[in-house]
Amino acid sequence: MLRNYLKIALRSLWKNRGYTAINLVGLGVAFCISVFLLLTAYVHLTYDSFHEDGDRIFQLYLAANDPERPTKSGTFPLPMGPALTADFPELDATARVQIGRKTLVEANGKYVDKLINYTDPGFLKLFSFPLLSGNRDVVLRELGSVVISENMAHDLFGGVNPVGKRLRLGSDGAQRDFIVTGVLADVPDNSSVRFDALVRIEDAPGYAAGKTKWEDRSLQVFLKVPPQLSQSTLETRLKAFTQKYFQTDIDELKKKKAQPDAKGDLFAVRLQALANVHFNREMSDNKGTPVAVIYVLMGMAFFILSIASINFINLSIARSFTRAREVGVRKSLGALKGSLFLQIWSESGLVCLLGFVLGAVLANGLLPAFNAQFGAKLKLATMLQPGFIGMSLAVVGLVTLVAGGYPAWQMARFNTIEVLKGKLTTQRPGAMRNALIVTQFALSCLLACCTIIAFQQVGYLRSSPLGFDKEQVISIPVGNQVDGRQVLNRLRNRLANDPTVLAVTGTGINLGRGKDRVSSRSTIGFTHKGKPLSTDGLLIDYDYLKTLNIKILAGRDFNRAYAADSSRRIIVTQSLARQMGVANPVGTLLGDDTDKLQIIGVVPDFRLYSVAERANPIMLYLSNNEPIRYVFVRVAPQSLAGAMEKLKKTWAEVAPQAEFMGSFLDENVDAWYQDEEQLSQVLSLAAGIAIVLSCIGLFAIALLMIEQRTKEIGVRKVLGASIPGLVLLLSRDFVKLVLIALAIAVPLAWFGMDSWLANYAHRVVISPWVFVGVGLSAMLIALLTVSFHSIKAALMDPVKSLRSD
Repeated sequence: MLRNYLKIALRSLWKNRGYTAINLVGLGVAFCISVFLLLTAYVHLTYDSFHEDGDRIFQLYLAANDPERPTKSGTFPLPMGPALTADFPELDATARVQIGRKTLVEANGKYVDKLINYTDPGFLKLFSFPLLSGNRDVVLRELGSVVISENMAHDLFGGVNPVGKRLRLGSDGAQRDFIVTGVLADVPDNSSVRFDALVRIEDAPGYAAGKTKWEDRSLQVFLKVPPQLSQSTLETRLKAFTQKYFQTDIDELKKKKAQPDAKGDLFAVRLQALANVHFNREMSDNKGTPVAVIYVLMGMAFFILSIASINFINLSIARSFTRAREVGVRKSLGALKGSLFLQIWSESGLVCLLGFVLGAVLANGLLPAFNAQFGAKLKLATMLQPGFIGMSLAVVGLVTLVAGGYPAWQMARFNTIEVLKGKLTTQRPGAMRNALIVTQFALSCLLACCTIIAFQQVGYLRSSPLGFDKEQVISIPVGNQVDGRQVLNRLRNRLANDPTVLAVTGTGINLGRGKDRVSSRSTIGFTHKGKPLSTDGLLIDYDYLKTLNIKILAGRDFNRAYAADSSRRIIVTQSLARQMGVANPVGTLLGDDTDKLQIIGVVPDFRLYSVAERANPIMLYLSNNEPIRYVFVRVAPQSLAGAMEKLKKTWAEVAPQAEFMGSFLDENVDAWYQDEEQLSQVLSLAAGIAIVLSCIGLFAIALLMIEQRTKEIGVRKVLGASIPGLVLLLSRDFVKLVLIALAIAVPLAWFGMDSWLANYAHRVVISPWVFVGVGLSAMLIALLTVSFHSIKAALMDPVKSLRSD
């Protein structure tokens, strides 16, 4: 029987190959886009899922209910680890993780830059990163030991077993030898904790000075709870722990007259599940993807599949009227309703399956282009994972059940007598068909509105004033191969007489996101007249303000003529001066009695980080002890074309061992908004496909409705109806449905995008003209889509329209 069903299905699909092709293309494209979206969501949702007992691993964080702005922080002081172990001995494992910058590593005369994490031996008890060489229980037991990744082992030692070999970490007189005690498999792409090597935290620079200081917070803390200990129970017990070790923070909040939060805490140590670490941008060093974006991607996949399914239903129902006699004859010959349902449904299932295969082939072929366009790292191997295969089969099964089941059920219940008498097409379209049109256009309009608002927000972020001049400035990461201060001085000397170079300076923090993709933040806290203040600290060198065209509002810039400028002098932004409550802060001393800083200048507020983030006051300072990590060069506008190549050649002379990774500052700033731009592009792609699919569906249902009203049109023409009047009559119903769709889509789009924009400190105001424009466009597209059938029906000879079938 199944073989006969398959034969009949293939014959029917071939006989109506035009409809079949439309269905296959629509479903194939929908499945292809959905595969990309669901694959992206799947990768993010499975972050850190490879660790054993992952549901019992947590990251600690500090929650402060500050009256100015409640905050969460994932950084802790060095003494946190020993204190936690002493007060909670029942924990299965704890580990402090100090994530450092890339460090210069040397072995056998080879030099590489690698990310070194300083941690406790409990790290390998907490996490399940596979150990390829060495004993898991002892590789980090001794000080001076290092566990390296497989990739790092290959870069430094080739095919030789590195265990027991020596390597050196650091540069510029701060090198130290370590012994390789183990090799770990490379960290998977879907891991929130990333590293190239692990070193005992006691070997970290500055550990001895900071191991007893509770006010310095620079590391993350992870723990693994025993099965019998719940998260809520441990958080309750941590209340006493917080009062014991963080009383100073609690007292400061009391001075601000802070009120307890919903859990009754002013300041608390709490737990975040490992599965949520990737999605928490506020406490994640790698700035993970917000979970709301993942839900948006899954929602878009659902929307596109829904529209494609509605198209499939519409086309199947449209075809049902051409197959009505076939169904009627088969029922009159004794065919059961159930067998008819299975036979017709088998056709739908075959189309859905072929559509999915086409979509998978398209996705495989377009995967490199998708990765390149959206900066994704999707892999074909992920599509073959059991979890993703199961999710894909569930989606195909659901589409087959809904999109194929409804038309099959409708045709199987045709009344035999009415079908054979030709009366089936006299009824007007029902509520289901109208609902399908409304749903299609509501989803399309929703995506279109969201796309426009997202692009407006990206444009707003890019056009927002930064407080500095980003044009004609080249940013060069120094790297770890050379001393940044030496390279800066050499570059200054080499370019001093070049008329095309207007200024050269150095800094510890890049502006925007350069080619090294590194972003760092240094927060400095101090008290002024009993009022706690917090600023972003920015290490700079001479001529920084000149290079970025930042004006001095009061006081002066740093000057080589004043020796004290390099140690105890600072420049502050306007917002810090306002917080201090001093009319003229120049000359004011900040800090405690033994370590005071003097303000020598005030500058306007400028953006050290993305406009999407909350701006903090900035303290600019010089230091001979902290490394220069970036060099900025301002070039003359007329020399912009060849400036990068000239600097590349000069860099090869002053720092031959370091790679040149120069980029224009305006490009770096644009990269701040890469995530928002990618979301906008994905939304625009989804909206475009949704609109095309909706037009195909509308085209099909217009054909269906006009076929049902053929005789009515003939009668109206005989009675004197004009062609424009008939076209208006046939199009009027579609306009009503589009208006209903807009009434549904507009509030949903406004609510969703307003919630998304709430994540930004600076945001656009949603304009009602966005919805007006989308609405008019939707109606115009609908009218153009149905006009072909409407005009064709209106021009038809009424004799043919009234002729009986």
